[in-house]
Amino acid sequence: MKYSNSYLIKIQFLGFRFSGWQKQTNAKTLHDMVDKSLSFVFKGGDYKTIGVGRTDAKVSANIYFLQMFTDVLVDEIPFLESLNSNFPPDFKALLVEKVDRSFNVINVSKVKEYHYYFSFGEKNHPFSAPFLVNINNELDVLLMMKAAKLFEGEHYFHKYCTKPSENTIFKRTIDSCEIVENDILTASFFPEQSYILKVKGKGFLRYQIRLMMATLFEVGKGNLDLQFIEDSLKVDNDRKFLRNIAPASGLQLYNIELVL
Repeated sequence: MKYSNSYLIKIQFLGFRFSGWQKQTNAKTLHDMVDKSLSFVFKGGDYKTIGVGRTDAKVSANIYFLQMFTDVLVDEIPFLESLNSNFPPDFKALLVEKVDRSFNVINVSKVKEYHYYFSFGEKNHPFSAPFLVNINNELDVLLMMKAAKLFEGEHYFHKYCTKPSENTIFKRTIDSCEIVENDILTASFFPEQSYILKVKGKGFLRYQIRLMMATLFEVGKGNLDLQFIEDSLKVDNDRKFLRNIAPASGLQLYNIELVL
């Protein structure tokens, strides 16, 4: 076993200027920035990191976990301070703790809560762009609230996934799904009223929440009805994924509960 020590690191990040978590050629990614920052902390020491999961380009996280492997024995409080001093302003480390070497942050059981922040009507102040998606149309938010609840429970999400593999499991359970008024993210340059789609569950498919949000926008515009959503979640749906994907910038990984 190459590394003798394993640490769990809890961080936050604003993803607006990054091409998602996963390292890519010729793209600025969150994982690259984490490893670059750690290289200054370790000053040439050897280490390896893995993230709890992928994120899309421009998606932010209020809570995200990564696991770090190293032969160095870390003093957690000074390490946390050093990491934060080397992180750029759009990253913050919240916690560092030693975990068993057999622990794997990817495979551990977890519950994720995503938030999608949006408003409608008059165009937002440009400073809102990293956090809040604006829809020019008027939206029937009360109808959207009813529609969001239809996603709760066990359903077949073939239509809410892009580029599945042969082994993709489409039968998923959403623990809760609701649209509420936004009282979490506030700023003087935000519109007077904005909303959050809150979705909680153990696992989500590629682009699932953004496809759900785009469908809810169409309900709010009057282009789709509640029956469309009910039919789209049945086992005998046509299994063709929906083409309309909501912008990534409104999506935030709000919380992850790890079952340690």
